[in-house]
Amino acid sequence: MKKTTLLRKLINSPEILVIPVVHDPLCARIAEQAGIQAIFSAGYANSAAYLGKPDVSLMTLTEMVDCASRIVDAVNIPVFADGDTGYGNVTNVIRMVELYEKAGVAGLFIEDQVFPKRCGHMDEKEVISAGEMVAKIHAAVDARKDPDLVIMARTDAIAVHGIDEAIFRANLYHDAGADLLFVEAPRSVDQMRRICSEVKGPTFANNLPGGKSPVLSAQELQDIGYAVVADATSCTYVIAHAVGELFAELARTGSSAGLTDRMLLFDEFNRLVGLPEIRERERKYASFLPGG
Repeated sequence: MKKTTLLRKLINSPEILVIPVVHDPLCARIAEQAGIQAIFSAGYANSAAYLGKPDVSLMTLTEMVDCASRIVDAVNIPVFADGDTGYGNVTNVIRMVELYEKAGVAGLFIEDQVFPKRCGHMDEKEVISAGEMVAKIHAAVDARKDPDLVIMARTDAIAVHGIDEAIFRANLYHDAGADLLFVEAPRSVDQMRRICSEVKGPTFANNLPGGKSPVLSAQELQDIGYAVVADATSCTYVIAHAVGELFAELARTGSSAGLTDRMLLFDEFNRLVGLPEIRERERKYASFLPGG
C-alpha cells in the first residue's frame, strides 16, 4: 500500500491517529520501532534541531524539504510534513507541494498566517484573507500528482478573529479541497467540541505542553471527535531536558558515567540504527569481490 493511501486510511479510521513530531531521523527510527504508525516533520522541531532557533519562519522551503526527506528515508511509515504558509503566493505553494511530493511525504499542511509566521501558540499572529488561503488550497490540490497525498488546511484565525471566524474558514478550506482541517490553538474543551461538530471533514488536534490549548489524552480527543492528534513538541522538549542534564553532569564531574542508566550503550545503539542489517548486506555482496 502506498504511504499516502495508508495515511488516508489511518486518518479515516474510527480510532484517532497519534502522530508525533520527530526531532530528526534518529527519533523517527525510535518512533517507528516503538509502534508509532505515522510521524510528523514540523517547523518547530526543525528550527530547534537544525538552527537552534525558535519557529519564526527562519527555515527555508528547501531546508524543510531536506529535513522531511531524511526522515522519509529513515523509516517505512508515513511522514506528514509542514508546508508553513506555502512560502509565498500560489506559485510558491505549487513548488512546495512538488518538492515535498518528490521527497516522499504522505501528507502536508499549509496555514493561513501572514508570512513570516509564528508558532501557532505564540502571541501576535496575523492571518491572510480567507480568499487568498482558498486560492492556495486549490493550487496545492491541483499540484499534487498522487491524488492520495493528504493536504491539510490550518487556520490560526481563533487568535485574531475568534472561534466563529475560525470555523467559517475551516469549512471554506474544506470546500476548496482540503482533506483534513486544523483549527489551531482552541482555548477550551468547549471550543474543541464546536470545532469537531461544526467543521466539515476530519479534524486535527495539537497537543503542546505549556501551550494555549488543553492537553488531553488521545481517547479524550477521540471522544470529542478528532481524527488526528499531533504531539508537537514533546520529543524536542525531552531531548532538551535530557541533554541539559548530560552536559551539566559533564561540566560538574568531567564524565557521563553517572548517567549510563539513562543511555543506550554501544551495541544497543548500533542495533537501533540498523548496523546488523548493514553488516548482513556487506556479507551478502562480499562473495562477488575478488577472492570472495
